[in-house]
Amino acid sequence: MSLAVRFDGVEKQFGPVRVLHGVDFELTPGRIHGLLGENGAGKSTLMKILAGYERASAGAILIDGRARDFTSSRDAEQAGIVLIHQELNLADHLSITQNMFLGHELKKGFFLDETAMREAARARLAEVGLHKNPDTRVRDLIVAEKQLVEIAKAMLREARLLIMDEPTATLTPSETQRLFGLMARLKEAGTTIVYISHKLDEVERVTDEVIVMRDGRFVARAPTAELTRQQMANLMVGREVFDMFPAKPALAATAPVAFEVERASVPGWAHDVSFAVRKGEVFGFAGLVGAGRTELFEALVGLRPLSAAQVAVNGASVKLGNPRDAMRHGLTYLSEDRKGRGLHVDMALKDNLTMMTLERYAHPLVDMRAERDALKQAVGDFGIRTGNLSARARMLSGGNQQKLALAKFLHPDPRVIVLDEPTRGVDVGAKRDIYFLIHRLAAEGRAVIVISSELIELIGLCHRVAVMRAGELVATLGMDLLTEERLIAHATGTH
Repeated sequence: MSLAVRFDGVEKQFGPVRVLHGVDFELTPGRIHGLLGENGAGKSTLMKILAGYERASAGAILIDGRARDFTSSRDAEQAGIVLIHQELNLADHLSITQNMFLGHELKKGFFLDETAMREAARARLAEVGLHKNPDTRVRDLIVAEKQLVEIAKAMLREARLLIMDEPTATLTPSETQRLFGLMARLKEAGTTIVYISHKLDEVERVTDEVIVMRDGRFVARAPTAELTRQQMANLMVGREVFDMFPAKPALAATAPVAFEVERASVPGWAHDVSFAVRKGEVFGFAGLVGAGRTELFEALVGLRPLSAAQVAVNGASVKLGNPRDAMRHGLTYLSEDRKGRGLHVDMALKDNLTMMTLERYAHPLVDMRAERDALKQAVGDFGIRTGNLSARARMLSGGNQQKLALAKFLHPDPRVIVLDEPTRGVDVGAKRDIYFLIHRLAAEGRAVIVISSELIELIGLCHRVAVMRAGELVATLGMDLLTEERLIAHATGTH
């Protein structure tokens, strides 16, 4: 049986900062609702209040007509409300089964029923298409697999209202399609679903109606069939959104090579990969999850074992034993995992920004005024929205965290920049900002490498795109050949 939910004047303040302003709307039972808004619009905060992770500062939430104030996520789960987090909420050192049943363990008498939990976990994993041993440690999974574990964990709770916050951010097209099929079955069984996503094509495909928030307020709702993607984007940002991608200038044939890799291999992930990127070029890497793109670049900056005939930066052969070596030679890599490897979210904004270049500010004591000036400049240059320069990174929205991570990794002034899923979980306005930033970096003569699962992103941004499949580089396509159909065909081996 579905839940009827109404938000009645819901407000939320974090200290002096108000992030929700009298939100009023209801969720129709048994439907899939697309909840849209820019990063910082208040969507995730509102859903965390509904799911018991936060308490409202004012207003009420009515469940089936009765006001409820959940004091914990367990309270909400007992009422049938489950949230799948955008930022993964798993314990890396525990197994898949242990994560899925954490706090909800099954018992046989006085003892844990390990067999029953393992088999239940296996069944739910099969539903979401993850065929892994349930005893596998979560730390041994790639990001996309962790996302599927989160979804499977939510399925165990038998939710009457399921909140999905950017669930497909790391999934392949086939995994995404399987998830959509699962959502359709849940809806048919009476589950109400709130689907938060910045991928407007997905919202258009799977939702019954769209609810839009902006700056902590409810601004619109309409049946999905009555809105175009352009209209959705305009409602999110409060203005017309044009020219998502900057004009792509032709690359001079004489542009010198900035980064060259010959016959690079990463044990278990990549074999004999060779490519070259020129100064001023935006060079893309496409491929399905598990194709070896991320692992290749982690190895190239010293995070994994690597064998290669040559790695050269600006024509000079280099040996890169760790990311600091890479940085010294002008190469930087921004991980797809912005919270795990990109930022220290419990540290201040300025400490995050200057962490990689601290020697610049230590004489020998750290010049905190110079750090603060650098942060002010980065906030302006990268369009980071924060009401408080002294805030911790955790207080920023997802899009602004990504901009801070970009500012941090560009602060050492690298000449070769590798961006792994740079717009994952980022709203349409912040995406556009990042796209224009990438082209600004290329226009300054830097080489920019973009690893992305969004094919439209690669087509709109890149001069050339390399496609990897099962650890091998199988094709490199120039601008005149860049289509979704070609990229998918090479990535799946059906070309």
